[in-house]
Amino acid sequence: MNSTAPVKSANTETALQSLATLYKAGGDPLRLDILRVLQRDTFGVMELCQLFNMRQSGMSHHLKVLTQAGLLEPQREGNATFYRRPLLRIGDEPRYTAVKAVFDAVDQIALSDAVLDRIRNIRRQRSEQSQVFFARYARRFREQQELIAGHERYAQPVAELIRRRFPCDGTGKALEIGPGEGPFLPMLSGCFEELVAVDNVRAMLDRAEQYCEQKGLGNVRLVHGECPDVIEQHETFNLVVANMVLHHVASPANIFRDSAQLLESGGRMIISELCRHEQSWVRDNCGDIWQGFEPEELTGWATDAGLKQGETLFIGLRNGFQIQVREFTA
Repeated sequence: MNSTAPVKSANTETALQSLATLYKAGGDPLRLDILRVLQRDTFGVMELCQLFNMRQSGMSHHLKVLTQAGLLEPQREGNATFYRRPLLRIGDEPRYTAVKAVFDAVDQIALSDAVLDRIRNIRRQRSEQSQVFFARYARRFREQQELIAGHERYAQPVAELIRRRFPCDGTGKALEIGPGEGPFLPMLSGCFEELVAVDNVRAMLDRAEQYCEQKGLGNVRLVHGECPDVIEQHETFNLVVANMVLHHVASPANIFRDSAQLLESGGRMIISELCRHEQSWVRDNCGDIWQGFEPEELTGWATDAGLKQGETLFIGLRNGFQIQVREFTA
């Protein structure tokens, strides 16, 4: 027996037409395949052409149909348009039920090895572009980052949250993802017995190493690489921290999945990150790949990775940016 009560619509004909458009858009194997690869990632038109070996005109048509049906959302990143799945909000019935059912169905079908290889190649291309930027501008990156937010604006709330959650008595183990030049390492080093910092840009890691030597941080181990390199060492942590990192990485959703593997049961992931904004100049000046994120995006990625949402804090800045400090528990 169906216990869900029918939803009364102010315009039944409009509601039915919306559903018809949605199901018609989904009645194409290629479009369903596009929805599959966008489960966690956001791709541009040319990247999707690369994934499916298609011409831009054909791909653009399919993306337009999916967008008009409400199965995709366009997202501007500088001068480029990327596509992602829409952020679903309970209460938007019956459309919510229909869209979720389509996503749940396609997510049960595994991607082919060929498509997975192409996805990895796109992520690698993005990562290499980011590494080139940071290697080139490592010495003045901190200055550029300050144009968005001074370190203390987000570091202090993150530190306060860590002190509330952990004894900070020199026990336990923490991991910082993307430490940059290392300004947050002293705080973590003083709280935990062992601290690992992983960064895929050698130039930034070299500056972090110099900073550790200057500050006498003897319990910090720097790793050149990414989270999977730490996972391969079968290490687990009480805390994973990522300060203003996600908008620089090729696949932000993977940071949550990697962190879930790296955290001990009951461990915490604490991040500070930009909220979604429209200031495209940061892509050229600060090496950003993404123009921040909606809070619901981060929550969705965390939930998908098996993490539970904890405390949330929003910090408004005078220059129009907003920072979100988020806590998730394994």
